[in-house]
Amino acid sequence: MQLKLRHFGCDLADRAALAAIIPEVAATVAREAPVGPILLINNSGFGAYGNFPDPGLPEQLGMVDVNVRAIVDLTTRLLPLIKSRGGAIISVASVAAFQPTPYLATYGATKAFVLNWSVALGEELRGTGVRTLALCPGPTKTGFFGRAGLGLGGIEDRMAQPSETVVRAALHALAAGRSVVVPGWFNRLETVLGGLLPRTWVARIAAVMIRRYRLKQGAR
Repeated sequence: MQLKLRHFGCDLADRAALAAIIPEVAATVAREAPVGPILLINNSGFGAYGNFPDPGLPEQLGMVDVNVRAIVDLTTRLLPLIKSRGGAIISVASVAAFQPTPYLATYGATKAFVLNWSVALGEELRGTGVRTLALCPGPTKTGFFGRAGLGLGGIEDRMAQPSETVVRAALHALAAGRSVVVPGWFNRLETVLGGLLPRTWVARIAAVMIRRYRLKQGAR
């Protein structure tokens, strides 16, 4: 099978740029894949470590723009096309969506939005031929941790899942008709335990773990 890949460069934090690129994306889909269901994957996002508002207001607002506003904007503009042909919308949240995340406060809050928005949207779309899936991975072997200021070496291999594993979990969950998936038994356990404890306790535990990890990475 030969993939026909097309790249559309766009700064998702730039509202005008995103609005301008959508007609070109839709036209390309209609021309090169005129029939069949459409899969939209809202995957872009980033985090930033620090005592709020560090590392600065532009970074904090950029997270809100990319992690929240852009996926709502993009999904809104493409939803009529997806509805007309059927398909699915996968939005990448995080295990951080289930708990407060001190030192990553804005990031965790944006992912909580993604999780709840995706599930609510799925209920609204029931019966339309369009399904949604909130993908909530834990630590994954990507460039996220370096970008977030949590250490250039990324996260330890024993704690992280390969990105391929996360992708397979998402596709299997989508095929099974699920609306939320947390890949990995340890990540699932974390979300369950976090839901049983008082939210203030969870925040305190998360603060200790994130701070300890940051210090460990900084010592390398």
